[in-house]
Amino acid sequence: MSRFPLSAAPQTPATPSWADLLSGPNLLRSIALTGGVALHAINVHIVTTILPSVVRDIGGLEYYAWNITLFVVTSILGSTLTAKMLDVVSARSAYLAALLMFTLGSVICATAPEMGWMLAGRSVQGLGGGLLAGLSYALIRIVFAPPLWSRAVALVSGMWGVATLFGPAVGGLFAESGNWRMAFWVLLPVSAAQALIVLLQLRGVAKSGTGQVRVPVLKIILLALSVLSVALAGQFEQTGAKLAGVACGLAFGMLVARLDQRPGVQLLPTGAYRLDSVMGKVFACVCLLMIGTTTEIFVPYFLQTIHGYTPLLAGYMTAAMAGGWSIASLLSSGRADGGADRMVRLGPLLMTVSLAALAVLLPLQDGMPVPVHSVLLAVTLAGVGLGVGLGWPHLLTRVMKVAVAGEENLAASAITTVQLYAMAIGAALAGLVANAAGLTAPGGVAGAQVAAMSLFGLFALAPVLAILLTRGITRS
Repeated sequence: MSRFPLSAAPQTPATPSWADLLSGPNLLRSIALTGGVALHAINVHIVTTILPSVVRDIGGLEYYAWNITLFVVTSILGSTLTAKMLDVVSARSAYLAALLMFTLGSVICATAPEMGWMLAGRSVQGLGGGLLAGLSYALIRIVFAPPLWSRAVALVSGMWGVATLFGPAVGGLFAESGNWRMAFWVLLPVSAAQALIVLLQLRGVAKSGTGQVRVPVLKIILLALSVLSVALAGQFEQTGAKLAGVACGLAFGMLVARLDQRPGVQLLPTGAYRLDSVMGKVFACVCLLMIGTTTEIFVPYFLQTIHGYTPLLAGYMTAAMAGGWSIASLLSSGRADGGADRMVRLGPLLMTVSLAALAVLLPLQDGMPVPVHSVLLAVTLAGVGLGVGLGWPHLLTRVMKVAVAGEENLAASAITTVQLYAMAIGAALAGLVANAAGLTAPGGVAGAQVAAMSLFGLFALAPVLAILLTRGITRS
């Protein structure tokens, strides 16, 4: 099919500006593509903000991280279905199905009487959210001309910045009023508005394949088992059982990689598992950066428990991480060649310094004035996000550019698959580390302090490894 199905392809300059993406027909298409990601991102910040209130109301502190883990596991399933959906149905139908699934999950969460019900709702929400995220990236190469891809990627990523404005506010206000369930109900009219936009703006985008794309069901199941094994390790008290759970998770992940390199239905594009290829280095770097960001899920709990922050203030402090990511992504997206390479190399270094600083600052109760401590926390949280965002548009654009012929849709949707898998593993590991360090036993302020120091200190190692990979990426 034509890459520009709604009208004749616009004349796009070799180095396009934001005006080229946000004017004329491209503006409406941009709104249609980014709205779903904005909805997904706002929901993430809402849930991160209200989780301390949720566990106080319905219990389940030991399953705190599972709210993120299960959400991301099912998001992986959704993202891997993206290429198949675009292959057999129109982009509009696929998008509307994703919105419907996301809305159903929101209703289940809003009516949850206990943590098991909440986790079920988060799983359904994740399926819809994964589809929304995967479709947004996959449709970039279908709807826009190649020179606009890096700008479009940055715009999609920038929706996390929009989420930092609305997500913590919605979640914090409802949590402080004692009615956290309304934070889920309020998503319904937003979903309806997005559905209307999609109906009007994506009606000319047909399916992008021949209907012969197959879904690697076994590999998806193994990926889910990989994440769940690590998550279950965090529920055991014995050290041996914890190590066994992590080992099983790694084994399932390695099995997926082995199977995916054999002839058959691919989960990731060619070269994704090889560190001697650009594709492999980029995906490995994305994984490490995403693992570092999953420390975010415990920040509201640490801020409220150790420092007495209100849910609203804790939510906005936590959102500084996503805000830094969005700002850096938008500002760096116009860089090219050597400038882009410098952004890719600088990001992990900044992230390492910021995570190490948080390992010291978050547990600290005395020793500096409260306003100074709060400012330093906000700066370092933003620094973690800046570390991801600086190189993000350039890393993802390289994935699209180096994909072999015939794997363009697969490579685009694989971005979300890899990102979500890393988030799920990161969330599971974060829960494992926090629980082992004393989050639930002894619990309270003392347990939260040790958990914060351990979590951020250990996770600072992830961007250290990414630094080594970026050298190879920029030399290629």
